[in-house]
Amino acid sequence: MNGTSSEIEIRTLKRDIAQVYNRVNQEFYATGVRSQRVEICDDRVIIFAKHKRVTAFKALSKNFWELTTYADAALIVEFKIKLKKIVEDVTGMKVISVLKDYDPDSEDAVCVVIFEENII
Repeated sequence: MNGTSSEIEIRTLKRDIAQVYNRVNQEFYATGVRSQRVEICDDRVIIFAKHKRVTAFKALSKNFWELTTYADAALIVEFKIKLKKIVEDVTGMKVISVLKDYDPDSEDAVCVVIFEENII
């Protein structure tokens, strides 16, 4: 594989993963992400995203912080399961783990997809 085709494949992989991440986000939260950046390092894809907080969660978080924290955590678990399956289907590569964290105050999230083998 020459350098140019390798660069094109990496760009395509980044685009595909960004689209999958946004699609899963739309499925779970009925809204896409505001912005995202995808980076690849060895066997990992790292997705940095700026989310749109669900309005109902914003309203509840003032007086029911614990409830929204638990709901966020439960949704993240389900999101990771769905993302792992679709990323495997789209890329044809085995995913070992998906890690995700989200800050409701800044609406920033980071997601790390760890593959069985190096990507680059």
